[in-house]
Amino acid sequence: MKIVVCVKQVPDTTEIKINPETGTLIRDGVPAILNPDDAIALEQALQIKDENPGTAVTVVTMGPPQAQEMLEECMAMGADDAVLLSDRALGGSDTWATSNAIAAGIKKIGEYDIIFAGRQAIDGDTAQVGPQIAEKLGIPQVTYVKNFELQDQSAVVERSLEDGYEKLKVKLPCVLTAIKELNVPRYMSVRGILRAAKTEVKVWNAADIGVDVETVGLKASPTNVFKSFTPKPKGTGVKIEGDTPKEKAANLLIALKEKHII
Repeated sequence: MKIVVCVKQVPDTTEIKINPETGTLIRDGVPAILNPDDAIALEQALQIKDENPGTAVTVVTMGPPQAQEMLEECMAMGADDAVLLSDRALGGSDTWATSNAIAAGIKKIGEYDIIFAGRQAIDGDTAQVGPQIAEKLGIPQVTYVKNFELQDQSAVVERSLEDGYEKLKVKLPCVLTAIKELNVPRYMSVRGILRAAKTEVKVWNAADIGVDVETVGLKASPTNVFKSFTPKPKGTGVKIEGDTPKEKAANLLIALKEKHII
């Protein structure tokens, strides 16, 4: 079995600050990490590999040269191969343009049975790239996957909904996007780190993957970020005092009447 996992290097959102004057992210000194949902997608691929000898897992990302460090981390976790799509022509791509590039990269990788991706990236929260890749490749997709099992040449998954879940059976090849309930990602191993150090990350540019440069990059992106800002903090709440629930309820009624709410 051959599995491709789409991953992304993102800034650690716990360290993110926004320039109040320009409305742009301050990236200086902010650590870059493997997108959490993508780590869950990779873990599911690695679990399949553990249970099915002969399975090969390839991770692919689009980004600047420094994203290679994140791919090496993925291989240290257990991935067999890694591909970095890096080219100035790809810079500034929105989700539509990004999915064009990644779909082209996956086509160059070749055969695949399952394509895993995280539900969304924490630096954008769009949850669009995974489904768009499926559309570009013309294969079925299931998003928000919380449980997974293989049955013959199909994947049986539970897709999370607001009020429960639905159980679906989808034929391979397919695209599946993972959520945190699916699993807990493993750590890098010493053996994996040593193997990753000896494995070369493939770096492909736009010409290598044969993508039309008119469909990638900033100029080809139909959407752009207008402004980023930090929401203004809300005012402090009001604490209702009272020794018993009955007293608190009575004091709440008094406060609401004073404000003419009731």
